[in-house]
Amino acid sequence: MSSIEVEDVIFSHPAVTEVAVIGVPDEKWGETIKALVVVEAGASVSEAEIVAWCKERAAGYKAPTSVEFRDALARTATGKLQKFKLRAPYWEGRERQVN
Repeated sequence: MSSIEVEDVIFSHPAVTEVAVIGVPDEKWGETIKALVVVEAGASVSEAEIVAWCKERAAGYKAPTSVEFRDALARTATGKLQKFKLRAPYWEGRERQVN
């Protein structure tokens, strides 16, 4: 499963201006999909709407299990998403780290 594929689906939502899909720890599965989403100013969308949007446009197992709304996403000077920085807080203090 490609995170880019899921990001493309979420990014196609009219309210979404930025998205990063990351793997976060999950007690049952070991790791699960979380979408970090920046919403366009003045727009509103719920976690359930984002998940439903994904399920309508991609296989159900590719949909994120949770969505977190952010004001901005960590980027490098060249504008590339810094996924390791976005993931780090969720994996802190765990034995298994994901790169």
